Amino acid sequence: MIHTHQTAPTQFVEANGIRFAYRRFGKTGSVPIVFNQHYIGTMDYWDPMVMDGLARDREVILFNNAGVSSSSGEVPTTFEQMGANAIAFIKALGLHQVDVLGFSIGGMVAQEIVLQAPDLVRKLIVDGTGPRGGQGMELLTQAAGRLFGATYDPPENVWLAVKFSSSAAGQAAGREFLKRTHRRQEGRDPEVSDKVSPAQVEAMDKWDVQREGSYDYLKTIKQPTLVVNGSNDVLVPTVNSFIMQQNMPYAQLIIYPDSNHGAHHQYPELFVKHATLFLNA
Repeated sequence: MIHTHQTAPTQFVEANGIRFAYRRFGKTGSVPIVFNQHYIGTMDYWDPMVMDGLARDREVILFNNAGVSSSSGEVPTTFEQMGANAIAFIKALGLHQVDVLGFSIGGMVAQEIVLQAPDLVRKLIVDGTGPRGGQGMELLTQAAGRLFGATYDPPENVWLAVKFSSSAAGQAAGREFLKRTHRRQEGRDPEVSDKVSPAQVEAMDKWDVQREGSYDYLKTIKQPTLVVNGSNDVLVPTVNSFIMQQNMPYAQLIIYPDSNHGAHHQYPELFVKHATLFLNA
């Protein structure tokens, strides 16, 4: 049976004393792509249109990092440790080379994966994220608190405010995205526990501290990198994507129009085309 985002079974593998939950599907034979999720997100928060689109050409691997949803363990309070856990997970699958995609705080984890295990990563995609000590990122947890602390009806409409532009087209795209995330009804991930948010917020606060030479580490990332964002990211200011592209030796940048933190959800088909071109090049 050929699985999709909707049907791929949840499997488990142990590493670092953690029982990682993951799903694998798509076309085998090429370098698989490992996805690192956003704040308080689970495997079911990925966009089925994006996952299935990318899975036409390659194997897709989704997982929950330590302490998130169906994975055991505690959520670390640094992205360094989250990256180390992700590396342990990838190696536990017996993989020697992968492509890595990270969205939002997952993009910060993805950077750590590359820094700690450069030989493991062939290509990198960072989406809606920023560098250590990025511009305006010291306000990230304030912005997150304001957006996630507001009242929405239904509650999942928080993602319309966080990920999509406020235009009619942006909000319509957001509602379509939310519908897609409900296609999978059997074997869904449980929502995250109350312990996840505080730990992830603490990791953000540590990452966002500005220091002299904050961006120097980016120059050591030699993997071909695709940096993606929306034109007005309300969480991680869009200028940070430009900063990353300017400081990473082999990075290219795509900014989508009339879009916010989740631009790849707003333009899923276009993102799949761009990502596929990049990964196949």
